[in-house]
Amino acid sequence: MMMFKRIHLVVMDSVGIGTAPDGAAFGDFDVDTLGHIAEATDGLYMPSMGSLGLANIKPFKGIEPADKPLGFYGRMQEASSGKDTMTGHWEMMGLRIDTPFRVFENGFPQELISRIEEHTGRKVIGNKPASGTEIIDELGEEHVRTGALIVYTSADSVLQIAAHEDIVPLQELYSICEFCREITLEDPYMLGRIIARPFIGESGSFKRTAGRHDYALKPFQPTVMNTLKDAGLDVVAIGKISDIFDGEGVTRSIRTASNQEGMERLVEVCGESFNGISFLNLVDFDALYGHRRDPAGYGKALEEYDAGLPAVLERLTEDDLLIITADHGNDPTYTGTDHTREYVPLIVYSPRFEGGRELPLRLTFADVGATVADNFGVTLPQHGKSFLDELSSN
Repeated sequence: MMMFKRIHLVVMDSVGIGTAPDGAAFGDFDVDTLGHIAEATDGLYMPSMGSLGLANIKPFKGIEPADKPLGFYGRMQEASSGKDTMTGHWEMMGLRIDTPFRVFENGFPQELISRIEEHTGRKVIGNKPASGTEIIDELGEEHVRTGALIVYTSADSVLQIAAHEDIVPLQELYSICEFCREITLEDPYMLGRIIARPFIGESGSFKRTAGRHDYALKPFQPTVMNTLKDAGLDVVAIGKISDIFDGEGVTRSIRTASNQEGMERLVEVCGESFNGISFLNLVDFDALYGHRRDPAGYGKALEEYDAGLPAVLERLTEDDLLIITADHGNDPTYTGTDHTREYVPLIVYSPRFEGGRELPLRLTFADVGATVADNFGVTLPQHGKSFLDELSSN
């Protein structure tokens, strides 16, 4: 018999809490996304997360540890070979990634660019890491004049192609992206996602459209989400979760444009009666502040998220379990613009609990998926150990 009818998973994208034991292998030394933001901003005001036990995991400037934490709390470390969004989320749902997705921080090899140019008959411009809005401001005029494709990347495993809809019709752009997906499925490229980024407008006021399309890798094996769906349970994906899993195992997808909208949709979902999980990714922390190395903006976003949390907690019943965690780090005080290999927080709460305590260190994010599977009585994933039985106040 299931202990909880609904489990709500919230991933605070990139909110790491300290260097992982293998951080050096990823070029990460003395990183601590949440800790360093708290220091850089002279303290964070996050009373909701504090009451659940966040600062009982370790000290964070400005966040008070709870005398009687409402939730169970602890840390998880990643077992997979990677520190990107897809690796973190896939591992959370029971997959271990031993061959990392490739990241091209300095742009793509000329061999790949040449193949794109030969196939399309169009030149490629850009070929560097960039913000999507900034690169169309920078290169949009040249693109309109020449018809060249704007190709860019980020600190994630992604190849993005931006094109004006009047210059490269949508179907042509999608066809180009499908070709790029085909030729980057395996080494030496092994890219997580290809993204079509159409835009419209005149020079100086270019605007991206809703025609974005992601061409993701499907998970290599079924995840806990597939297992839940196959058992007739609901899997409600909020934010970019459906894209991360290429729709696999999702029964309903809710798009969001911001952290705030993600939290609002979660509040609505928490008020619904269903059996299964909701799975929310809050991407603004990572996309708007982590990669841009903006600790002040990141800190403000964390406080705004915390202020929105009570509305979620108020909707929960004794049939609900809330799990809050992260998928990797992205320390905005660290060098470069890449993700950082870090421990992530684990906060577990239900109104059913009389109080919480510390959970032992989890050696893989897959413990989350194992716990979900255990709760709903479906086949446990190959990786991960359920902590469902540890959720008692004794």
